[in-house]
Amino acid sequence: MSNSSSNVVVPGRRDTGGGSQATPWWKSGVVYQIYPRSFQDSNADGVGDLPGILTRLDYLSDLGVDAIWISPFYPSPMKDFGYDVADYTGVDPLFGTLADFDRLLAAFHGRGLKVIVDWVPNHTSDEHPWFKASRSSRTDPRRDFYVWREGRAGGAPPNNWLSTFGGPAWTLDPPTGQYYLHSFLPEQPDLNWRNPEVRRAMMDTLRFWLDRGVDGFRIDVAHRVMKDPEFRDNPPNVGQGQLHKQLGDFDSQLHLYDSNHRDVHEVYRQIRRLLDAYGSKEPRVAVGEIHIFDLPELMAFYGEEEDELHLPFNFTLLKAPWNAAAVRRTVDAMEAALPKEAWPNWVLGNHDESRVASRLGEEAARAAMLLLLTLRGTPTLYYGDEIGMRDVPVTPEQVMDPWEKRVPGLNLGRDPERSPMPWDSSAHAGFTPPTAHPWLPMAADARERNVAAELRDSGSMLSLTKALLRLRCRHPALHLGSYRPVASAPTEVFAYLREQNEDRVLVALNFAAHPVTLALPEPARALLAGTHAGVRLATKEEIALRAHEGVVIELAR
Repeated sequence: MSNSSSNVVVPGRRDTGGGSQATPWWKSGVVYQIYPRSFQDSNADGVGDLPGILTRLDYLSDLGVDAIWISPFYPSPMKDFGYDVADYTGVDPLFGTLADFDRLLAAFHGRGLKVIVDWVPNHTSDEHPWFKASRSSRTDPRRDFYVWREGRAGGAPPNNWLSTFGGPAWTLDPPTGQYYLHSFLPEQPDLNWRNPEVRRAMMDTLRFWLDRGVDGFRIDVAHRVMKDPEFRDNPPNVGQGQLHKQLGDFDSQLHLYDSNHRDVHEVYRQIRRLLDAYGSKEPRVAVGEIHIFDLPELMAFYGEEEDELHLPFNFTLLKAPWNAAAVRRTVDAMEAALPKEAWPNWVLGNHDESRVASRLGEEAARAAMLLLLTLRGTPTLYYGDEIGMRDVPVTPEQVMDPWEKRVPGLNLGRDPERSPMPWDSSAHAGFTPPTAHPWLPMAADARERNVAAELRDSGSMLSLTKALLRLRCRHPALHLGSYRPVASAPTEVFAYLREQNEDRVLVALNFAAHPVTLALPEPARALLAGTHAGVRLATKEEIALRAHEGVVIELAR
């Protein structure tokens, strides 16, 4: 952990609960996601960049997170804002230079902070040299780097697979007369991971960043890289919910064949072997974006021998209704499903999801922050959620997201949750100079809801987040301990015990819009944190929780 107080221990280096085995940093740490376009602009072009991130090192260090995950900054035509990669081993001039990245990495490592980079293995940009060669001729050596197929009778696409971003997942390339596969935009052709040369080339891109010293990878749509080798049609979806939100025509199919073929697990065993080879001194972590809510399928990505992904992203809280019973069921189900030595992780927001404060409301967002930072497992915190940022509306002429442009009217656009970070009360809230034009609109309340203002306010969301991060750092029970739900809690309350040797902590969240009294399962020693100001223990045996209030209580040892 990155904290200046001398009495704060640093989890992640060694098991502070008394064990002799070193604890990987990614188990006890907290990851902070940065969407680089929106974090800090350093050169007055209205777009955030790598030097801008570096200028905010003091803030991130003081906040108390352990690692940053930076969304793509590679050379790209920006059809999907960097998730269409034209070069896996460079930095787009929009974001800076490779030297800028090296300086950032060294500076963050100097503060004890880890750096995770985004890796996009499923597809490239159509401007990547590999695809340019692949589409140049049916006989080009790179042809089989991508998925090419003949059309069906009458010129129809090879099968019925759909793009997540709307329309068929196949585009006809007239010069060569074949269709190529794209799970997302036509400008994002899918790589052919069944080609050993593709695997070798992509492994080399990992080595490039590992050799530079990165601490791990967040792997974009990790489950998509292996499709059905027979290219069978997906069956129709008859009323079965699949994800946590509606995706339009994409929901009309059960996506059995266009992703998550069983061969995907060998890919991640290979990647894990590579990371382990680099991790003899400092563990390198693999975090997989996997939008699968079937727990056995999700758990499979840990590997039969727990030799695949360290952390398959767990999005189940995004699907859970915001009430005590549903959230507890979600947490208990995840805990029960985990392989023996697997480590859980939790997510409440990211660059593809509506802001927590917009989904749940401001009071509930405070309780959600307490939940995220006190559950067993590694939390990932999306930039701006620590100050309670909300979705920022965009007008039709301001829309940037290709998903919204291709599938309008379904609120699939992701611009609102990607608005620039407000740092202070100056013009453009300190994100970019007054003379520049932010790439997305700033929040209307940015002059009031910003980092500088919330640092001065002891009752702000930022102050709460910092207090929770310090608490998590200090207490082994919170960063390494076990999880046990409190069965006797009222129906409106989700309460659970976190325990690591002699360190014992109770977390309780009231999901109701009215006060609730919670009888403590064991005598309290001290109130450690609360989402509301002025909360006190009624007695050592009970606590009166206000509406939407959450508390962290130290139990008698």
